[in-house]
Amino acid sequence: MDIENRDWSLITADEAVRLLDSPTQGLAKTDAGARLSRFGPNAIEDAVGRSKFQILIAQFRTILTYVLLVAALISLLLGDWIEAIAILAIVILNAVMGYVQETKAEEAMAALQKMAVPAVTVRRDGVITQLPSADLVPGDRVLLETGNIVPADGRLITSANLRIEEAPLTGESEPVSKKAETTLESGRALAERRNMAYSGTTVTMGRGELLITDTGMTTEIGRIASMIQAVEEDRTPLQRRLDGLGKVLAVAATVLVVIIFVLGLFRGDDMEILLLTSVSLAVAAIPEAMPAVVTIALSLGAQRMLKRRALIRSLPAVETLGSVNVICTDKTGTLTENRMTAVVLDVANHHLFLDDELPGEVLPTIELAITTGALCNDAALTFGDSGYRAVGDPTEGALVVAGARVGLLKHELEDALPRIGEVPFDSERKRMTTIHRLPADGSSLPGNLSVLSAVLDGAHRPAFVAFTKGAITGLVDRSDRVWVADEAISLNSEWSDRILEAEAALAGSGMRVLGLAVRPLHEWDEGDSDVESNLIFVGML
Repeated sequence: MDIENRDWSLITADEAVRLLDSPTQGLAKTDAGARLSRFGPNAIEDAVGRSKFQILIAQFRTILTYVLLVAALISLLLGDWIEAIAILAIVILNAVMGYVQETKAEEAMAALQKMAVPAVTVRRDGVITQLPSADLVPGDRVLLETGNIVPADGRLITSANLRIEEAPLTGESEPVSKKAETTLESGRALAERRNMAYSGTTVTMGRGELLITDTGMTTEIGRIASMIQAVEEDRTPLQRRLDGLGKVLAVAATVLVVIIFVLGLFRGDDMEILLLTSVSLAVAAIPEAMPAVVTIALSLGAQRMLKRRALIRSLPAVETLGSVNVICTDKTGTLTENRMTAVVLDVANHHLFLDDELPGEVLPTIELAITTGALCNDAALTFGDSGYRAVGDPTEGALVVAGARVGLLKHELEDALPRIGEVPFDSERKRMTTIHRLPADGSSLPGNLSVLSAVLDGAHRPAFVAFTKGAITGLVDRSDRVWVADEAISLNSEWSDRILEAEAALAGSGMRVLGLAVRPLHEWDEGDSDVESNLIFVGML
């Protein structure tokens, strides 16, 4: 099985399956065990870490410490026990403080690495099971769903509306559409390989089946780790300055000893007294407390940064971070939490800034727009100590969080308006539609949406409603009405121009704009391709 250094994006999924000898029912247990022995575990190998003894010894490897130890030794030889003990106490205190800080950081890093071993869903012996990601081998078939982290590099066998966020490798937070049926004709950049998925990236939408081709250090992120580990450790600016100061003090102390000793000889002073005086002056010239003061200051800085969730492995790195004046990023300037936020909602006659404190009571028109964004959506809403959190596509996540902020929780909306069908997002249509069943009793709808079923189509109560979101231009072209003051009026050229002008203004300020539309349906059959026509334009987010 010759699979090393192969560009899997240039071959079909069937050819990849044949080369990796991966049966439809998944690898047999014995075969998987043999491959694990050959290729090794699917894990990033750590560079050889320092032992606790090495960390302790490293605390003494500064020129200033050497000078202090020499001074303590000379003090002992001269019988000045108090001076020697004081110097040694300072050296030991400095070493202990640095040792404690760095061992804590090493232990925290080890704990984080143990936590970062997720379970993955994989086919083995004809059964879908969960395994630690470290047990994956080339030829395994992994099932991907929204929210999953891709555990290893692989060639997609199947995909359904699959989108993957590849920011850890490309720096771009916009998810990439993936299609298993694509086969590239020539080598492309990683960001353009639409039939591949890579370790460490996140599935934001859809599902798929991934044929594992590379694991561990042979993955793209493994190669990055190899390059990082190959970088030689350099001394920080603070360490270099302290070493320079130590050299200056050592030279100055030596010169001082020589001068005092030579002058004393000319005066005819006693040799023992001369030596004691010279060394005493040299020891006095050395600031014994400075290493301890520096270590204490750096420890306090490390503790303050730890409270902000920044873990410092080496104390001198605190000063290095504090000296940073310029941070260079990639060409797009992408430094992000990978979290989109809904900022502005624009509906007829209303412009609501969602990043401000929201009013106590939200208008039904605004609730309808936010509901459209929350229901025409594949992201999920979770709750944690820090508030609402969305799982899925960053843009869709922003919509469900916006709904939660006004009291429209996605799971409650879906309970009241269950989804019965959908027209998935397509890059050519640039829109997505979901079809929901309206309850028989409109009063069971949450919030001000109790008016929804009655207002959507006048006196004729619809049985279903379609919610659509997508590019503004496409939605305007597919709409014949616009929602104004709780009723649908004709979408004439004046309203069309007004909508496009509002979109241009928002886009001009650097925002991503999504249009929102609805359509009442008295009947619906799966496969109805005309569901995205005769829409009612509701607004834009």
